Amino acid sequence: MDFQDLLAAQAAGNNGENKAKSPLLSLKQDLEFYSESIKEVSGEMLAEEYTSFPIFIASQQEVNLGEKILDQAELGTAWTIYGSSLEEFLDRGLIKDDRKDFFIKKYKDPNEFMCLFVVVPEGANYVFHPFKA
Repeated sequence: MDFQDLLAAQAAGNNGENKAKSPLLSLKQDLEFYSESIKEVSGEMLAEEYTSFPIFIASQQEVNLGEKILDQAELGTAWTIYGSSLEEFLDRGLIKDDRKDFFIKKYKDPNEFMCLFVVVPEGANYVFHPFKA
């Protein structure tokens, strides 16, 4: 799922409520600010062969997953970003072994897109967001 698709799905679920209330709009703003840093971390994870499938967790609350790389409290933003990997998601059971191949097939080029696991009170979803050019 692309980020724009998630925003559209969120807006459709608002039943006419003001779209500006969506936390995903603040995430989009934060991702523009974070893009270069996330791309750098992703590149390091790939270059050091830590993983071929970096996953970044975006949350407004503390999560017990990955390593915190961009802290909303320190940066004055709305979202904290954690760095993780497909391997950790498999180890933790967030991606089941029988869904691994499907995930890999859907995974976009990590040099062009960040893979985000977006955690909101209603649940969590994977989205791909392009790095800034």
